[in-house]
Amino acid sequence: MFWASYALAALAILLAWPVPVLLSRAQWPARSPFTAMVLWQAIALAGGLSMIGAMLTWGLEPLGDNLLDGLHGLWRILLNGAPASTLGLVHVFALSAAALLGAHLVFTLLLTYYRILRGRRRHRDMLNLLSSPSADTPATLVIQHPTPVAYCLPGGARSVTVLSDGLLNMLSKEELAAVLTHERAHLAQHHHLLLWAFAAWRAALPWLPTSLLAQRSVNELIEMLADDEALHEVDRSTLVRAVAIVASGTAAPDPGADTPRSGQPGPRNAPLLLGSPEASEPLGTAGRLSRLLTPRPPLPRWQQWAVLGLSLLLLAVPTTLLIAPGLLD
Repeated sequence: MFWASYALAALAILLAWPVPVLLSRAQWPARSPFTAMVLWQAIALAGGLSMIGAMLTWGLEPLGDNLLDGLHGLWRILLNGAPASTLGLVHVFALSAAALLGAHLVFTLLLTYYRILRGRRRHRDMLNLLSSPSADTPATLVIQHPTPVAYCLPGGARSVTVLSDGLLNMLSKEELAAVLTHERAHLAQHHHLLLWAFAAWRAALPWLPTSLLAQRSVNELIEMLADDEALHEVDRSTLVRAVAIVASGTAAPDPGADTPRSGQPGPRNAPLLLGSPEASEPLGTAGRLSRLLTPRPPLPRWQQWAVLGLSLLLLAVPTTLLIAPGLLD
């Protein structure tokens, strides 16, 4: 497992820095956001597996020729009192680091999920007090707010779309259909789960700059996916107007309207509700509008399959090196 540990370490370094940087700067993801989303997930999973696997295989190298033999040898040392003379200090350190990193990633994932659920529950309670059901649209709540606001609140069968009356006053019937289709696409495609995973990655490894790049890129990709879904219901010009109105946030306030209460649901809460444990960076509305106004042809089918094949390969390589490290011996 000696060479396997080095190969896993090299793969972890590549997936932790140059690969995410190059992908975040690429132009093609806007032409195939689904394919790019799959690649980002593969990079995250393969990177985490490679980081933990590199330390694990290095630490288990004196105990066996493969992962199962090494784990069996470690089990005998820990529970049966077998001699550990073959393990040096560096191997113990590597095993401890692998265990701590794995536990840290799992704990952060669960903690992030708990924070998201707590935030959604608190926000739903506020909505129950400060909103009213839409008379025309099912599973939609309306809040009294002059600013254009539209977001979704995941919750299984209790999922809702939240709109402000300021937005409703600014949208035509077709533009409202575009906004509703966009928000419901987030719910139907379970984008909140993707945001949860990448928010946990960033929370677990805040010192890794590429975790921020990944979260930003995924945020942008899910907006593109929802935009593409809305284009199945409305024409492109209608969606462009709807996106611009929602993003403007410049509705003139009514002098006679009451000032919104502190804590009232509003634009700042939207990222939290969809999946992030805390407010995310503002998305590039200019980029979304540019993509809609000057559409480029989608990636050729063979290129999409090539990227999906690369994603599968990224997952297969560290898995193979862990299960059958002898391939490099």
